[in-house]
Amino acid sequence: MKMIHMMKEDMKMHMNLYWGKDAIILFPGWPNQSLGMYILALSFVFFLALVVEFLPNKSTIKQGTNHIKGGLIQAIIYFFRISFLYLVMLAVMSFNIGIFIAAVVGHTIGFFLVKSHDIFAANKEQNRESAMTIDDI
Repeated sequence: MKMIHMMKEDMKMHMNLYWGKDAIILFPGWPNQSLGMYILALSFVFFLALVVEFLPNKSTIKQGTNHIKGGLIQAIIYFFRISFLYLVMLAVMSFNIGIFIAAVVGHTIGFFLVKSHDIFAANKEQNRESAMTIDDI
């Protein structure tokens, strides 16, 4: 009984923004007031936020694909995207400023990489179309 009481005293959840490695993120006892584990937690949240931006939120199924297979693929991608989003949200709800910054920076860099790739692909397609038009003349 005494051990349970001691565990409850050690597990203190903050209800306002704070800075420091003394956090409880996603699981009790993690990162366990260890600087190395706190850095791992920051990296984990950053990576999850980055991956969420790479998972498509629009259909990427080719025309002519079986509708059951296409729907299943989209559902699986959606499952992972939503799962990762909820994990990032729960981590941010630790109210740790470092975790919040890691999540925002991860989303921002992921968004930048996805959109810059989209712009590059669109410019490449436009250059190819304009080259074809010039050849037709």
